[in-house]
Amino acid sequence: MTGLTREEAAGRIMVALDYPEAGAAKKLLRDLEGIPCYIKVGMQLFYSAGPAFIASLKESGYRVFLDLKMHDIPNTVKGGASSITKLGVDMFNVHGAGGKEMMEAAMEGVDAALAGGSTGGYRPTVIAVTHLTSTSQVVLNSEIGIAGSVEDAVIRYATLAKSAGLNGVVASPQEVQLIKAACGAEFKTVTPGIRPAGAALNDQSRIMTPSEALAQGTDYMVIGRPITGAADPRAAIESIIEELVGNE
Repeated sequence: MTGLTREEAAGRIMVALDYPEAGAAKKLLRDLEGIPCYIKVGMQLFYSAGPAFIASLKESGYRVFLDLKMHDIPNTVKGGASSITKLGVDMFNVHGAGGKEMMEAAMEGVDAALAGGSTGGYRPTVIAVTHLTSTSQVVLNSEIGIAGSVEDAVIRYATLAKSAGLNGVVASPQEVQLIKAACGAEFKTVTPGIRPAGAALNDQSRIMTPSEALAQGTDYMVIGRPITGAADPRAAIESIIEELVGNE
């Protein structure tokens, strides 16, 4: 058995609010009321609803992962990281492809915001995107132009992120054990590409079920459409929680 309580299992789930506007997202939140899951806000919703929506999530007691994948020159990322930290989010990310200097600048931005005293002293977890779970071997080699295996490329970004002082990475569940071996058990892994058995693959290519991802040792699993697109979203997440609690 995993030894997870229902609350702990729910806390491993990051529900991806992939909606075009706040109204639809708020409807889902009403459906999930009382379930202590993490909430992931990505580009589409943040660009539409903005910082006010993040504030409403925090006021409602949710932990928030702001998934904007910052990838720019170091000074710009430093400023962006400072602004995001001031929003009071629990986690945000940058893209590992930006390099070590850019990732270090993100951490400098966090420190600058904390030094300014406008965040209540709360330090967010900062993670790096390695490769998207839609990235196949063919895409990596033939389109992006990176030689070698997807796993090698992911580990390269993960070790670079750790050396820059970041707290973890986004990666597919298939790379979790390799990342933990290379970077340590305390280095966080956030894994998209989670699909309950029987769910549609959609645009993901490197996936696992929730219980399989947990068995690999992942810290958090991002789950969007299997919950948000379900006829009964609350039943869908409750089923996943039961799967995680009862996983052997």
